[in-house]
Amino acid sequence: MIRVQRGAVTAYFATFLALVVLLSFGQAAAQQVSGRPGAPDATTTIDGRYLPPPNQPFTGSIGLNAVQSTPAWPARVVPPKGAPNILLIMTDDVGFAAPSTFGGVIPTPALDRIAQSGLRYTNFHSTSLCSPTRAALITGRNHHSVGFGVISEAATGFPGYNSTIGPENATIGRILLENGYRTSWFGKDHNTPTWTASQAGPFNQWPTGMGFEYFYGFVGGDASQWEPNLFRNTTPIYPFVGQEGRWNLTTAMADEAIHWMNQLNDINPALPFFVYYVPGGTHSPHHPTPEWVQKISDMHLFDKGWNALRDQIFANQKRLGVIPQESKLTPWPDKLLRHWDTLNDEERKLFIRQANIYAAYLAYTDHEIGRVIQAVETMGKLDNTLIIYISGDNGSSAEGSPNGTPSEVLQFNGIELPVADQMKFYDAWGTQYAYNHMAVAWTWAFDTPFKWTKQVPSFFGGTRQGMAISWPGHITDKGGIRTQFHHVIDIVPTLLEATGIPAPVMVDGVAQKPIEGVSMAYTFDKANTDKPSTRKLQYFEMMGLQGLYNDGWMLSAVPVRPPWELLGATIQDPASAYKFELYDVRNDWTQTTDVAAQHPARMQEMRDLMFAEFAKYQVLPLDASVATRMVTPRPSINGGRKVFTFSGRPVTGLPRGTGPDLLNTSYKITADIDVPQGGGDGMIVTDGGRFGGYGLYLLKGKPVFVWNLLDLKRVRWEAEQVLSPGKHRLEYEFRYDGLGFATLAFNNISGIGRPGTGTFKVDGKVVGTITLPHTVPLTLPWDETFDIGADTGTPIDDKDYRVPFAFNGTIDKLVFEIEPPVVTEADRAKLQEAYRKAQDAN
Repeated sequence: MIRVQRGAVTAYFATFLALVVLLSFGQAAAQQVSGRPGAPDATTTIDGRYLPPPNQPFTGSIGLNAVQSTPAWPARVVPPKGAPNILLIMTDDVGFAAPSTFGGVIPTPALDRIAQSGLRYTNFHSTSLCSPTRAALITGRNHHSVGFGVISEAATGFPGYNSTIGPENATIGRILLENGYRTSWFGKDHNTPTWTASQAGPFNQWPTGMGFEYFYGFVGGDASQWEPNLFRNTTPIYPFVGQEGRWNLTTAMADEAIHWMNQLNDINPALPFFVYYVPGGTHSPHHPTPEWVQKISDMHLFDKGWNALRDQIFANQKRLGVIPQESKLTPWPDKLLRHWDTLNDEERKLFIRQANIYAAYLAYTDHEIGRVIQAVETMGKLDNTLIIYISGDNGSSAEGSPNGTPSEVLQFNGIELPVADQMKFYDAWGTQYAYNHMAVAWTWAFDTPFKWTKQVPSFFGGTRQGMAISWPGHITDKGGIRTQFHHVIDIVPTLLEATGIPAPVMVDGVAQKPIEGVSMAYTFDKANTDKPSTRKLQYFEMMGLQGLYNDGWMLSAVPVRPPWELLGATIQDPASAYKFELYDVRNDWTQTTDVAAQHPARMQEMRDLMFAEFAKYQVLPLDASVATRMVTPRPSINGGRKVFTFSGRPVTGLPRGTGPDLLNTSYKITADIDVPQGGGDGMIVTDGGRFGGYGLYLLKGKPVFVWNLLDLKRVRWEAEQVLSPGKHRLEYEFRYDGLGFATLAFNNISGIGRPGTGTFKVDGKVVGTITLPHTVPLTLPWDETFDIGADTGTPIDDKDYRVPFAFNGTIDKLVFEIEPPVVTEADRAKLQEAYRKAQDAN
């Protein structure tokens, strides 16, 4: 007979587990416990330094049977008492001077509301580029420290540039989740490596794998707001199908966020939430609704042009007090951009249209953000919600070329359209039929009073972001302005201080890198309005361009390549290639007066300090390449395959880079299909869409192959005869006449975008042979998809069909055979010699 003293075994293990917990935590923080220990409704805080926390010791007792035992439940983990709900908002590509809150002419009442009920920050900085800023924001660490020295689409195989946020860098989402928050992410996810962005995963680098329990948004650098590559968690969804011109992601994601918060509140109003809200606005394409275009156009904000706009904004900024009264307006870049008074009437008409669409997009985005903020108030939670609204993840974007562009994809392929050629897109600007961006001169104006733009980390036009923070009951200096220098990495430590949650030292058994930011919470106190910043030092680097802030001084490398020249010559030695300027930004807010000549010792000291920071935070090796980076080999789910065989079952919604890459190479596509009785119709295979790509499909029974050359021209191979019911083979073969991407390694673009000849066969018979004088050189649209058996993005040709255009027959087999160009030793020698001569000439 077994005899067990009641509770003895339980007491032993409880004591053992308690010792484990104490040894693990060292000096454990005081826990806040509510309710009777072991009761189902008991709650507790956790120490927070080791996540997830060890299992709580069992506090009941265990006998031989249930009636002799006492049950006990682990207490539900909650944040420390007084920890607020958190709404963290960041818009995209918004320059310091665009919103009305910081002197702009574009109405942003939601940002105004947060600034008026809280604080306005006028000396806050980004990294100067999208996903690097976002990685820094959610980790509290410098962008290179977490592998995001550049966007994922340009990742390289170095620790600071591999676009992988490792397990040693737990995000604020993961930290808050483990401490009892419900976490969510709405909008843009530009922190998932491109090679993990398909439905095959892995998903540990998706929002849901980084501590955000719910995700609704798009993956990548940008997306159409009318027809986005949209996901709910990790599943692609298509709510816009059949809603052409009526559905817009900017509104839909606000609806989704409001629903998520209301649902959580209905389940239990006591559950704290963290909402990371990052809309696509105002990254290209600029896609507002027609109502907002009309509202802004009727205001005639831009009729006097970009030079007059700068003067107007500069005066507004001094009136609002968001720049010092003694600030100087930086000179207009005469050698780079034209003055408004030199333009003809057609140019002015187009450029005003571009600005109106951009402004409508920003106003629309801010309006929908305002709906989310209002939902928090309607739930009665505004007083206990910390709202941080960052206006832009970098300076205003100059990726639209000096004339703007009806399609950003053109610019990414080095193609700039003259104004006359753009006018045919005038009415389409802002609709689903354009992927539009504005002229650089507007961009420069929206960064007033600073110089330069997005991509430039050494000047404040690329990094200065307006920000407003509101937390009723804690921030009492309503409408106050804070001028302390701070950086995006300072948001995480601010949130941790506000919630009373420590930064973890270990997560999932992995030691954590220290948080590299500093808290800004001291600025919430009015008594600290003029207190010196707690951030004394901050390096800047983006695509080889360098800078350093050091206690009121700014060391700035001067760009040699304007950000809009993506195919310019590559700087081979960025460590020594730049001229550096020095600014005393304590007295020169806008970096107007270079004082390098007066302070040679400080210049050398700051350069030495800058490179020490580079070594510390994984910035090295410096790399100033752009186009070469975009096509550099990187991990791929394709694994370097040259033959792709698909079973023919429908496969849709695969992101760019998942399917075969047909740019700058020879290839053959073979499709074995079975046409049903009554005739065949629908998509067999496609990659891309309205703004570039290819498609093989049956149209009213006739086989068709179309190459959409970036919406400038569509080349069409089409059979004259309708296919009879039964088995058929379709073949498209393309012979490329060039050396391909390999020439980019020699800073030479001669191998890309070259001619080639395409031959289309049906059942072995040639139905068409066409030579293309030019092909797509660098990239297809980022937000489009590779699809078999249907089309889930936008149509290759809107005149032929509407998505999803599902194939009504059977695809028995689909094969892609890739034949990359062969670069001979003689070719390499010629390229090397051309490269040497170009270097000597420079």
